[in-house]
Amino acid sequence: MSIPQSGGAPIENHAQLAEFLAKGCKPKDQWRIGTEHEKFGYCKDTLRPLPYDGDRSIKAVLTGLQNRFGWDPVYEEGNIIGLTKGAANVSLEPGGALELSGAPVETIHQTCDEVNVHLEEVKSVADEIGVKFIGLGAAPEWSHDEMPLMPKGRYKLMNDYMETVGTMGTAMMRRTCTVQVNLDFGSEADMVQKLRVALALQPVAVALFANSPFFEGKVNGHKSWRSRIWRDLDDARTGMLPWVFEDGMGFERWAEWVLDVPMYFVYRDGKYINALGQSFRDFLKGELPALPGEKPLLSDWGDHLTTVFPEARIKQFIEMRGADGGPWRRLCALPAFWVGLMYDQTALDAAWDLCKGWSTEQREALRVAASVDGLQAQVDGINMHDLAREVVSISEAGLKARARPGAGGLVADETHFLNALKDSIETGQTPADELLMHYHGDWGGDLKKIYGEYSY
Repeated sequence: MSIPQSGGAPIENHAQLAEFLAKGCKPKDQWRIGTEHEKFGYCKDTLRPLPYDGDRSIKAVLTGLQNRFGWDPVYEEGNIIGLTKGAANVSLEPGGALELSGAPVETIHQTCDEVNVHLEEVKSVADEIGVKFIGLGAAPEWSHDEMPLMPKGRYKLMNDYMETVGTMGTAMMRRTCTVQVNLDFGSEADMVQKLRVALALQPVAVALFANSPFFEGKVNGHKSWRSRIWRDLDDARTGMLPWVFEDGMGFERWAEWVLDVPMYFVYRDGKYINALGQSFRDFLKGELPALPGEKPLLSDWGDHLTTVFPEARIKQFIEMRGADGGPWRRLCALPAFWVGLMYDQTALDAAWDLCKGWSTEQREALRVAASVDGLQAQVDGINMHDLAREVVSISEAGLKARARPGAGGLVADETHFLNALKDSIETGQTPADELLMHYHGDWGGDLKKIYGEYSY
């Protein structure tokens, strides 16, 4: 989850909203890669999720990382709720999942090095206190009540509101994990093309990274239960955004949509002020019930932009949001997949040519089918396995064209980070398929074996 923003100039006119987004435009030589991933923590002996406080807890892990590896703590009302080091941060998801938001880097080699160092640090601290972490898209066994809400004001407000919209919002908050990548754009037109490709092809990422076939101790009938949860969360702020594919799409259109999304909060002096269901349009007029007579700052707009959750999201960069959390090597495959598609114009054009003829109904049907069937999905003659093969091939060509060597030049480019996905395409098996094979085979239906075999 995003760290709240503070300060910034007052918003004097409506044009500043789109201008705020447009400030993300960068020349190609300044495009960067920011990878985020989440993982569940649990006690090694009991296999139960970590509480916030105690000898074996989220707090103990954060404190250990602070003391041993030089991370700076972030506090909220006296509770440590995150860490920072340079441009990277470690934060907590609502149910206690630990998230690394990586620094913006130039290559997949660098982002993968960062992920590797982070997981090694976490493992070092966790091993000493009898804690383990596992990368899955959804908690395999734990109930809602077993996963305590972390002590962050934003989460308390969201939790209360989620219970009034949709049916799966609190499940998303407490019992799902993702890996995502944040990428730059060069212009408004570039943003529009990238966002359209990101939304249309997000189901391919859902299928390739599907890794949540279990929930509450049972097979749930989906390869990605996490994706299923997101489909019934809050229609006002989620989805495939069909209007993005219409004429007139740009920063102003995005701003107009976000303005109509009900607010969660306003952040002032280290506290979250309840603005649940209120209107940012009223805020612009000084008529927000939560802060009568006060008008928003640009930081308030920045915060509000973090409260929309479509399959791909615009802030001052684009977030690819469809993939389940997963095993170590796939944490590097996700940024490689999207960088290959997005950061080479020939690849981006090829990806757009592949999906530009799809209808709104087909894009939504692909989203649903990917969550249920993964690579075995079929929609209107579109075979997900064949589609994924073609998309990964385009991504590989894009990475070859980037030609970014690894340290010392020993690796010519970034294409080897796609190997996990190429293995899935070769076998037709995603992580979810592998998990189900074990569950129905050598595990003999004993889901507890997932911890020993799939933890980091």
